[in-house]
Amino acid sequence: MSKKLSLVVTILLFVLAGISQAQKLTPLVRPAPDGAIVEYLMTDGSIVVQGGTCSDFWKLTPDNKGSYINGSWKQIASLPSGYAPYANTAAVLADGRLLISGGEYSNCGSQFTLTNQSAIYDPKTNKWTMVAPPKGWYDIGDSPSTVLPNGLFLVGRKTNKNMAVLDPKTLKWTEVGSAGKSDFDAEEGWSLMPDGTVLTWDVKNAPNSEIYNPSKQAWTSAGSTVANLMGPPEEGCLHYGSHGQYEYCPPGETGPGILRPDGTVFATGALHEGDSTGHTAIYDPATHKWTAGPDFPNGDAAGDSFAALLTNGNVLVLGNSGTMYEFNGTTFKATTQGFGSLIVMPSGQVLVAGSYAYSSTGTYKSSWAPKITSAPSTVTRGSTYKISGQQFNGLSQAAAFGDEFETATNYPMVRITNNSSHHVFYAKTHDHSSMGVATGKATVSTNFDVPADMETGASLLVVVANGIPSKAVSVTVE
Repeated sequence: MSKKLSLVVTILLFVLAGISQAQKLTPLVRPAPDGAIVEYLMTDGSIVVQGGTCSDFWKLTPDNKGSYINGSWKQIASLPSGYAPYANTAAVLADGRLLISGGEYSNCGSQFTLTNQSAIYDPKTNKWTMVAPPKGWYDIGDSPSTVLPNGLFLVGRKTNKNMAVLDPKTLKWTEVGSAGKSDFDAEEGWSLMPDGTVLTWDVKNAPNSEIYNPSKQAWTSAGSTVANLMGPPEEGCLHYGSHGQYEYCPPGETGPGILRPDGTVFATGALHEGDSTGHTAIYDPATHKWTAGPDFPNGDAAGDSFAALLTNGNVLVLGNSGTMYEFNGTTFKATTQGFGSLIVMPSGQVLVAGSYAYSSTGTYKSSWAPKITSAPSTVTRGSTYKISGQQFNGLSQAAAFGDEFETATNYPMVRITNNSSHHVFYAKTHDHSSMGVATGKATVSTNFDVPADMETGASLLVVVANGIPSKAVSVTVE
């Protein structure tokens, strides 16, 4: 990622002039109090955002009707002193905690450090705990990462081909093999596939793409992306370290990629030198081949930008111009304008920069929804229960940026609605049996904590994944 300090300010603003379909963008009654650099969906249905100082965090909770537009904000614990990263890697883990790791810049963008710091947030205690880096890693930076189906957090070291996994239970790192890697990990994004492998398209070695097999700890080529997704390399090299003793030469940029319900990955690109517009490409795992996708309209591109999977199956992409586009599997359509991070909320809307809700037209297919096969018929407030079914993790990680700002939402929410008051409550989920995507007919499960203050009586319970709810089952809250 190039140095974009102005983004810290820019993402707090929206360019409302020239909106073609303004009805799709609804301002929150109360926007994020200190802006929102990036957003994370927590497993209790709340959304945590990183504020404008990079160390402050705020939590958005929906109102009792389940509306995020009418929701309220509360400041939560700030990061430990000395850690205020900008452009870091991150993940909400299977146990419900939020991990922030690395950062291209420290002191909220004032220092290029590729820091190796990390911290983990526990919503139970409202506390952050620093996490030591992998042994020998003096940099992590804005690295590619993903949570594997087994719950381990996989990260690639920005400046070389090294990789490591963090065990959430022990908070200990273990280096893993990266045999066959074509180029270093810098600037590329990772997309988790249904078979548990990880797809990436290279930046330094574009237009090559690669697939990582965690069980074999090895990369293999996935062929040419056909369309060039790499933006031009930045001029010169950057120095970092306590004495400026390390050097990093940026290879360029790429855009976000999203796994769609049809099983294909839609990958977007930065504006390549000499090209008049940004390109896209589509990977089909069934044929192991790439085809060129539609070019961005009006000379636009999506280098280092956000994308999210809408509940209708379209991909929402934020262009570098500020225009938002929906890709329906064939064509692009410009919808509205704005700047900021994108994340799918349990309501099915997309939160934009902590200030707006984007609503798409159309709806999901019933086959995309989670399915409950086993659930308690009676629950007690303050107690924990297990629920089982299919596709609790959704069909996709549903969010991407490029290399950093990972905000995947492939984990289940449990929403309970009281039949009498119609008030909505989210039960915190944790210890999911899988963190995979598109798990099909395999039985998966999670645990949920019934809120101690929720209303009693006859209710309806659904499991929500990437904004898509299951069919409701009846439950009595005691």
